[in-house]
Amino acid sequence: MLVAAAVCPCPPLLVPEVAGGAAGELDGARAACADALGVLAAARPSRLVVVGPALSTARGAYPEGSPGSFHGFGVDLGVRLGRAAVPAPEDGRELPPSLAVAAWLLAEQGWNAAPVEGLGIGETLERRSCADTGAELATRTDRLALLVMGDGSACRTPKAPGAFDERAAAFDADAAAALGRADIAALDGLDAELARELRVAGRSGWQLLAGAGRGAGLGGALLYDEAPYGVGYFVATWS
Repeated sequence: MLVAAAVCPCPPLLVPEVAGGAAGELDGARAACADALGVLAAARPSRLVVVGPALSTARGAYPEGSPGSFHGFGVDLGVRLGRAAVPAPEDGRELPPSLAVAAWLLAEQGWNAAPVEGLGIGETLERRSCADTGAELATRTDRLALLVMGDGSACRTPKAPGAFDERAAAFDADAAAALGRADIAALDGLDAELARELRVAGRSGWQLLAGAGRGAGLGGALLYDEAPYGVGYFVATWS
């Protein structure tokens, strides 16, 4: 059963070493993410599953201790998923960037509340598959917590990565409101095709969360809703 969830954005710029001189621009987002992880720990989960978008070659499950890095962003910084005492698995498969950012966030907070697993999913995963995956995760654990990584639209301003789209602000507003209310029906109803057009990285993870949260009776809180760099970043908690 799902007992708590946190939704966080996943830009590598959350890591100060990657952001460099611009690190201060996301201080508010980092603080909100830290608060969200505190909610997860307070729920006393028996397992934490971190979910994030991944390219086809990086999808699937990642055991605790899986390594990641920010070498691709010009920074000599490595991370490992979950509790520091857990050794890296022998296969050495690297975390996708979204899960590497999550690993960094967990390490910054000294996460030791529960075992951790990672799950990389496709941004275009069909809605029903998202919901079914979330429901399966919830039924496999007595006290499950989810950390769902993913960004909103990348089309909020003319200088955004996806250029400006007038539909982006409304989509992000609806998504942020649904996350903040723990509104499963609203998340389940997000338009996957529109999300693809608006370059929304978090849609599939949010709909997986909706599937996991069905029947759990959790309430939501929206901690952060901004669009620096023209990309929607949200932090929300369910508990």
